[in-house]
Amino acid sequence: MRLGVIDVGSNTVHLLVVDAHPGARPLPASSHKIELRLAEHLDDSGHVTDDGCRALVEFIESCVEKAEDLGVEETYGFATSALREAGNGEQVLAAVRGRTGVDLRVLGGKAEASTTFLAVRRWFGWSAGRLLVLDIGGGSLELAAGNDELPDVSLSLPLGAGRLTRDRLPGDPPALDDVRATRRYVRAEVARVVPDLNKAGPPDRVVATSKTFRSLARVCGAAPSTDGIYAERWLARADLADIVPRLATMTAGERAELPGVSAGRAGQLLAGALVAEATMELLGVERLQVCPWALREGLILRRLDLMTNGTR
Repeated sequence: MRLGVIDVGSNTVHLLVVDAHPGARPLPASSHKIELRLAEHLDDSGHVTDDGCRALVEFIESCVEKAEDLGVEETYGFATSALREAGNGEQVLAAVRGRTGVDLRVLGGKAEASTTFLAVRRWFGWSAGRLLVLDIGGGSLELAAGNDELPDVSLSLPLGAGRLTRDRLPGDPPALDDVRATRRYVRAEVARVVPDLNKAGPPDRVVATSKTFRSLARVCGAAPSTDGIYAERWLARADLADIVPRLATMTAGERAELPGVSAGRAGQLLAGALVAEATMELLGVERLQVCPWALREGLILRRLDLMTNGTR
């Protein structure tokens, strides 16, 4: 059957259409997305602005129309930290439901981490052993570790690249004092959860998902997207440590000229690099592998599992 998944993230709103059948690998059929950067459409009280709500509703309407044109049998949607934490999140969800018929499911941070972990496990299989999975989004950092399809430990921290850029790294480029303060803050937050992750035992493979990690890996020399999803892509902590000081002194426009960095994400790349470097260092990770599957694929896999079990 053909499924459509609408992902409302802090940076991007994305419709992914796949041909999916229980027991088979989901095959992407179409993609439709916009860098709405919903996290930037928040007022001083943490509410999504009227303009932000209007833009979200209009784009989801276009997603529904596109899904219908493509013969999608079932379309469902979910939202992560931007709406999870917005003061008027329920009102925004109601506006989306009223105008589009899409009932967005808001994922908690731990559920987000667990679902991403499932996608990574299915991609690499059981031979990967114990996994440690890292995912830097626009609003939060998700971490999960374990031996099975569901992690033994799943955590979410308010260390998204968009959030940190908005709240702690003003300026283009930001002041070096702000960069140092953000680095200290990120490391203190990550250090708090290191003991919890260590309880899962040492990982056999460390994996990262998300656009932030893909961009950082590409800047550090990983294969370009044109090489396809099956090309192995790695990110070494030593290479990341070399580029962080450079990113700190570059403008967003200069970062956008780096390989694999889009203009829409360039402003957040420094914050993402600070989080990635801190997480890798504090968890003792010298090198990690980037996985092409992440949260959207995890949700599709869970839906297929329910279909296999006879649940609609």
